Amino acid sequence: MGLTIVQVDSFTNKLFAGNPACVCLLNEPADSSWMQDVAREMNVSETAFLARRPAGEFALRWFTPVVEVELCGHATLASAHMLWEEGHLPRTDPARFHTQSGLLTAQVRD
Repeated sequence: MGLTIVQVDSFTNKLFAGNPACVCLLNEPADSSWMQDVAREMNVSETAFLARRPAGEFALRWFTPVVEVELCGHATLASAHMLWEEGHLPRTDPARFHTQSGLLTAQVRD
């Protein structure tokens, strides 16, 4: 399984500030227990897992080091930031995430 993991500090433009979240971009959906193990290893408040869906959309799940959660704002924003900054999604396109809490979207505002 291919895996990219980045740590993003949400709500800041300074290193080592803000609210950290790890973002894992998967080549395919992963097993929940494996994602829980990764989140425990990353040891930040939330680790987000993205899996590409058709039409440039993504499945998104969040795990703390202990449990999966239904919603996490800062890790959602971290996920969108990572997709735009790493070139997985054009900055002009909104990020569209399918989650347990429903469809979430984010867009760049300059």
